[in-house]
Amino acid sequence: MKPTLKVLIAVFILSLVNYSVYAQDSIVDVNQKELFKLLIPELEVLIDSALANNGMLGYRKDEIEVKKANLKSKRRNWTRNFGIQADTRYGNFNNFSNNVSGSNTVTLSSATTQTNYGVGLYLKIPVFDIFNRKSEIKQAKTEISQAENLVKFQEDEIKEIVIRYYEDLILKENLLEIQATNLSDAKVNMEMAKKEFTNGQIEIYEYIRISDITAGVTAEFEKAKSNLLLAKKLLENYTGVQIN
Repeated sequence: MKPTLKVLIAVFILSLVNYSVYAQDSIVDVNQKELFKLLIPELEVLIDSALANNGMLGYRKDEIEVKKANLKSKRRNWTRNFGIQADTRYGNFNNFSNNVSGSNTVTLSSATTQTNYGVGLYLKIPVFDIFNRKSEIKQAKTEISQAENLVKFQEDEIKEIVIRYYEDLILKENLLEIQATNLSDAKVNMEMAKKEFTNGQIEIYEYIRISDITAGVTAEFEKAKSNLLLAKKLLENYTGVQIN
């Protein structure tokens, strides 16, 4: 057999081995990528959950209820100037009377024990309250409007943050998938380099270069994995929804 033919056969066999290694590594890496494939809920679900679980938004809504109660109190303030008064008196009552008949004066006296009752209505009309009531009610209505606008602003802000976290998580998931593919290819190249270096087909500096590339790709994969987990935790913490 001619040397050229032997070389071709050796290259063919080596290609089959490398293809087998590549196929095995690809299967492993596909499974590995599946481990990081997240079941992310719909964006609307995440937004609704964030709105329901946000403490500051809940505080702002409670403020509206307090201000509404304050408005009702302002509107009822006029009743403090109108009321019913009642009293009861119990004790001994002495009555004296003089009866004058000509030159004679007759003095009569009597003592009784009795209970007296009294009931009455009163109405006060303070001038200051009349002019100030309209201004107080208007101020209370304005405070409610301010609180409602602040709630609307905060709801929009929460929606925007959820959208940003949601899109960032999807981006990090896609980047991790890309890095997983890169890592799979780097591992295959590293396996081929090991075999070629062992067989004396490449120099040591080439083997070191490929090794450095593989280490760099591995580091980028770990960074992408860490970024994905961080994005996942941020979205979970903000919305209160567990993402698997």
